[in-house]
Amino acid sequence: MTTKNKVTYLGTGRRKTSVARVYLTPGTGVITINHKPIEVHLPSELLQMTVRSPFEITGTVDQFDVNVNVNGGGLTGQAGAIRHGISRALLEASVDYRASLKAAGFLTRDSRAKERKKPGLKAARRAPQFSKR
Repeated sequence: MTTKNKVTYLGTGRRKTSVARVYLTPGTGVITINHKPIEVHLPSELLQMTVRSPFEITGTVDQFDVNVNVNGGGLTGQAGAIRHGISRALLEASVDYRASLKAAGFLTRDSRAKERKKPGLKAARRAPQFSKR
């Protein structure tokens, strides 16, 4: 996708109930999430490292500006969705990154989600307390 002579790479990432739409443009490495800097949206250093990890693996740190729209889930799920979206967008930028991203497991969607509550149980698997009398 090109707008005003700027190339934009799109990637959609998902984890749990979070969905992230990622837009990569060649730039200086600025990451914006929901119109806020990454430090404001994800205050945890660990989550920020999670988001930046695809760039470190492909050796493209400070080569792309990232603009992300993310909604749903909590901060950890959102960080995982953003990482997935960035990885997919990097694939659009260059197919050469596929081997390193695939080896790191960043292209696989983490399909784990909360299991539903079953009838007759207190939670998904938690049964009522047993009493002999």
